[in-house]
Parts: sequence; structure tokens; C-alpha cells
Amino acid sequence: MAVARTRCVTLIGVTGHTVEVEADVGHGLAGTHLIGLLDTAINEARDRVRSALLNSRFEWPDARITVSLFPASLPKRGSIFDLAIAIAVLGAAGAVPAQRIAQPFFLGELGLDGRVRPVRGVLPAALAAARAGARTIVVPALNATEAALVPELAVLSVGSLAELVERLREDEPHRLPATIAAPSPTPGDARRAGESGGEDGRPRLDLRDVAGQATGRKALEVCAAGGHNLWMLGPPGTGKTMLAERLPTLLPPLEREQALEATAIHSVAGTLPPDRPLLDRPPFVAPHHTATVAAVVGGGSGPVRPGAVSLAHQGVLFLDEAPEFSTSVLDSLRQPLESGTVTVARAAGTVTFPAQFMLVLAANPCPCGEAGTPGHSCRCTPTARRRYLARLSGPLLDRIDVKVRVARATRAELMADRHVAESSRTVAERVRSARERALKRLVGTPWRNNAEVSSAALHTDFRLPARALAPLHKGLDLGTLSARGVDRVIRVAWTIADLAGKDRPDESDTSAALAMWLGVD
Repeated sequence: MAVARTRCVTLIGVTGHTVEVEADVGHGLAGTHLIGLLDTAINEARDRVRSALLNSRFEWPDARITVSLFPASLPKRGSIFDLAIAIAVLGAAGAVPAQRIAQPFFLGELGLDGRVRPVRGVLPAALAAARAGARTIVVPALNATEAALVPELAVLSVGSLAELVERLREDEPHRLPATIAAPSPTPGDARRAGESGGEDGRPRLDLRDVAGQATGRKALEVCAAGGHNLWMLGPPGTGKTMLAERLPTLLPPLEREQALEATAIHSVAGTLPPDRPLLDRPPFVAPHHTATVAAVVGGGSGPVRPGAVSLAHQGVLFLDEAPEFSTSVLDSLRQPLESGTVTVARAAGTVTFPAQFMLVLAANPCPCGEAGTPGHSCRCTPTARRRYLARLSGPLLDRIDVKVRVARATRAELMADRHVAESSRTVAERVRSARERALKRLVGTPWRNNAEVSSAALHTDFRLPARALAPLHKGLDLGTLSARGVDRVIRVAWTIADLAGKDRPDESDTSAALAMWLGVD
């Protein structure tokens, strides 16, 4: 009888922290004791682990078993520790060589029959293991491809506890064998796959499907090129939702680091598709208007979970029928729009999630949706119309770069666009060229697109001549522009210039950007 040690990972938000699992099988009254600031799921592990060992034909030590999860001050949650606890107990009982389990990380939930079941958050856990210097990680078979996204690690996938113990007993005494999962797809693979189908195998959405909305399509192109936020106002059936859903088709594939960030968030949330271990396309998240603040920005009554704004990290957050969302939900978007992160404070601690996304709002002009539509009479009172759009507060709309009215298309416009409407591939190529121009200009800075450029840099390193700023000075004098609005118009002007292949915006670009910013006034 002795002490055996192995390692696991606890997740706080989307950040993994190394936990050392120690098991002591010694003298005393027979029983199992788990210590180390544990939640209910880990306290229940003693029963799962005991049944898994017995049903896998291993003896359960008839002694006092103490399992400690170090550091004791770090909160530990979930069933991810089951496999590590079982292996530590077997090591302390002499059933497996203790020296072989000290360095690898063991992640997984145990079924009562000894099967190793998949768990959430394997990617951020594997990243934490790599940072801790681990060379091998043991994960459930269904999580193997996700763990293999971390190139520094050798991944051993197991389907049952008995299979793992056999591997630990039979192979070389100082080396745990590894099964490397399939390599992750490259951005080029993602681009080629996206041309033939969507993420779920269905035909991919295409901007060509939207007919008769030239203004909306142009606004979409500008937002995709610069990473800007968008508000579309118009009656029902005009294509607002169709336009929003096709915005991700104009965006370039995620780079490796961006893809890992987005994938880690979806892994923790449990929304990662089992057949797609790496999210290489910008995510599109569209919560229902009944969503709560916790569902949108993150939180919950138990473990803090990422919300819609974090699930949309590096992608698009779409709020359809935006005025139907509660005021508290809409106002909670203001802070992540500025900082690119969400901080959720609870009594047990504070968790920060990344939340850098493009916000797209869609709204009807009034509750009935017919205000200002030729040939249709609005049934809403003036007070009801004011209250409806007033739910979108001024500070929130001040953070929206592009605002457009989407009107019902005429029959002539619909028929003409069937033949001349551009495809997503065509527009995406212009977006790619514009982004490359911006990247070249922003080399050596922390920013990657025009929407991220700080206000200080806009008025120093990227200051425009007085003639180009003339339309904005007039807007300030008339009170139609705020200081924040000036900065957002300048960012859009840079994007318009990038799309046109210009080195610097001129007066026509700032005028066009101002028109987009004031588009629904």
C-alpha cells in the first residue's frame, strides 16, 4: 500500500488548470474519502469509480482510501476527474505501475460498467496539459480527435477502464503508448469543403439567394470586410434574416489560433459537433428573443457557462426581432461590444470569456411591421411605434457601425436580380482583398481589421485630412453625430476605401460611411 499520483485538469471558464490527483490506500476504517474543494459531481465519483472497477473485474481495496485533488483551493467541477481518480486508486493499490501514471493526464467520465464516456472541455484541458509540459494525454475515444488538435501532445484514446489498465500493465515500463488521432483540417481544406456544402452537409447558403436587396447586400459586404456591426430595419418578408444568415459565407476561414479559441468555447459549452472537432468557419449564433441575460452573456445557477456572445466569438451574433428581446439583455451587449470579453462575477469567483463578435440586429419598423410601407396601413399607435424601437437604446445603437433600411423589392427588382445577383464566392473574394489591405496597413499593431482600431490610433497614425473629415464636422455641428459615432464612421470609411482599392479614404468615402451610419434615421 502506498500513495500514487496522476494528473487531470479543472476548467474555470475556458481556461484549464492542472490538478494533481493523489490516492492513498492505507490502514484505518474502510471507506473512501474525497477532498479538495469538490462539487456534487465529483463527490459522486466515489460510487461511479467503485462500480466501474468492480464491473471491470478489478478488486476494490478493503482499506481506508483517501483521494486528494491538489491544489485544494482551486474549485473542481464535473465528472472529468473520474478516470484520473480510478487510475490513482489502482496505482496506490498496486494494480498498475505507479511510475507510469505520474506524468500523463487522464480525462474522462466512467460508466458503472467501466466504459469511458466523453466529457466537455477536452480541448482547453489538452491545451492546459501541454502548457504544463505533458507529453501524453488519455481521453475518451469520442474526444480523441478534439484532443489531437494540440500538436505537442500524444493522444491515447480509450473506450473502457479495462482497456486502459491492460495498456498500462503490458507495455514498456516507462512509456505510455499513444494513439495519435487524425490530423486537424487546414484552412485550405475548410475553404474547399465550404464551397461544396455547409457545416452539416446541407447545401451552403449563398448571397445570390437574396434578390432585390442591393443596399442590404452592399451593407453586408462592408461589414464583412471591416468586421463592423449592422442594424437592418424593414417590414417582415424583406430578407433581413436571409441576409444575416449569409454574412458568415462572406467571411474568411478562421486562422489556426482563432479556430482553437472558438472551438474551446464550444467544447466547454457542449455544442461542439462530434464529427467536427475544429470550428474552422466563423460561427453564427442566433438566440431566441426569449433568451435570458445568462443565456446571452453567460452565467447560470451552477457552473458558469459561456453565453451566446461567447459562442459567437470570431463570428456573428444575430438578434432577429431585436426589439422583442428584453431591455436588460440588449443593454448587456454594450460592454462586450467595446471590450471583446465578458466577465461574469459570482460569489465563488470571477470568470472571463472571450466575446469578440460581429453584432447583427434585425427589426421591424413597428409591432405590426407595416409602418412606412407603401400600400400597407400601419395599425399601431404613434406611442406604440415609439416604444417599440425605443427598446433599442441610444448607447447600443451608437455602437452599430452600419444601419440600413430594407424595403420590399418590386417585381422588376426581383426579376432583374435573378440574373445579376453576385454569389457569396464573388463577394467573399473582394472581402478577402480588402482585409488583406487592412492587415498590411495594420502590421505591427494588435488589430486585424478596421473595426478593432482604437480611437487614439484613428486620430494619430491613421488621421484623415481635413477635407475628408468635412462631412463628419458638419454632422458634429448639427448634433447628428456623437464622438463615438465619428470614430465608427471613420472606421467604415477605411473599409469602403479598402474595398475600392484606395490607399486612404477621401470625402466620398466618409460621406458614404456617414450615410450608412445614419441609414435608418
